[in-house]
Amino acid sequence: MRAAKLLDPATFLSPVLLALALVACGAAHAAGFDLQALTQQLAQVHSGQAQFVEDRRIEQLDRTIRSSGLLSFSAPDTFVRETLKPRHERMAVVGNQLTLTRGDRTQTALLDSVPEAAVIVEAIRGTLTGNRETLERYFDTNVQGSAEQWELDLVPREPRLRGQVASLHLTGRRAQVREVRMTLAGGDSSVMRIEPLPVDAPGRP
Repeated sequence: MRAAKLLDPATFLSPVLLALALVACGAAHAAGFDLQALTQQLAQVHSGQAQFVEDRRIEQLDRTIRSSGLLSFSAPDTFVRETLKPRHERMAVVGNQLTLTRGDRTQTALLDSVPEAAVIVEAIRGTLTGNRETLERYFDTNVQGSAEQWELDLVPREPRLRGQVASLHLTGRRAQVREVRMTLAGGDSSVMRIEPLPVDAPGRP
């Protein structure tokens, strides 16, 4: 199977919430809270784990599909989304390699071979590591709120990417991302709600 077929935006973009959903400490003053202040706050998160529940709306089929599982992140360049329901699937990105496991089948692809995916992943890493430069390179950004409760809108700058993903809307508290709304160019959408797990929590919910 060609690498591009592995990379459904709705499948692996959601992980973008992934480490964003992980517990961290510290806060900035509400006054002057902007992208710089937010990324400094998010940069305090180095690793963690969270549960997720995602509802994906497929307009063509007029139905909503629910999935749930675990998200995990480890700086500087590793994140994993493990879907437990309705069927087991594992997506992992380490460095420049993406690995997708479904049942007893495992497929890998180099991000460099799929430019659209590479742009998305680098933008995700920029958020997870609090890399303001990366976010501003790939997305038009808008931050509202305060360190205690904030909203971040991301709109892809690259026309080809906008042909797949129209926008992302993230909301969170301090260094925790609690919800991610993604709108695809074709009209489909998804909402992922995230619940950070304690540091000593078991590997599965």
